[in-house]
Amino acid sequence: MHPTDITNAIATALQQGGEQFIVSTIAAFMPALWTMALIFHLSRPYMLRTIRKLSLRFGADVWWLSYVLLRDAVMLITFVLGLIFLMPNLIMTSDLPLTAPLSTLFLFWALYVKLTRDADDDFAAYRLVTVFLVIGATCYFVPQTLAIEGTSQGYLSGLVSLLDSTDNQAWAGPILTVALLGFAATAGLIFARVVVGASRRLPAPGQAAGPADAPGTAR
Repeated sequence: MHPTDITNAIATALQQGGEQFIVSTIAAFMPALWTMALIFHLSRPYMLRTIRKLSLRFGADVWWLSYVLLRDAVMLITFVLGLIFLMPNLIMTSDLPLTAPLSTLFLFWALYVKLTRDADDDFAAYRLVTVFLVIGATCYFVPQTLAIEGTSQGYLSGLVSLLDSTDNQAWAGPILTVALLGFAATAGLIFARVVVGASRRLPAPGQAAGPADAPGTAR
């Protein structure tokens, strides 16, 4: 074998092995992120009760802002890492949860609700975010626990072949397609909302921008 062939084979093996290691690590760590996202979101009543006990306004503000920062940061990190489940090559060739793309889609919808509505003051919006998070977490926890982490259990072989993306490619493809279509539709709504909102705030051609048209000015 030519030395160049050996070098190419080693480079390919390192690249594929590194990619598989990263994907497997993210997939194994996602349950922890989903759990943290649910805990932070559902602990809102506890945070509000604690704020009422704080006599110092500065302490209450720091407590609430820290909670909001951690809650939203965990959701965003979970969403960004969950984007790997929208890659057709990975979902078809790696052992990943069958409904992982749907879990990321539901998390995207939860973030969309938080983006367009005030989920902290609007109880209906808070409840809708909760529903999306619970469904998304379920779509990830069930196949991850019963299929990906249950391969060594013989009595779970039926669920493994059903909920593993590589073993059930007949369903993996359609589920991924539905998730991608949902992402495209939601991203289109966000884009349209941003464009429409920007066009309403910008002054007409030839009209000077007044204080009320300045960015960040409340209307």
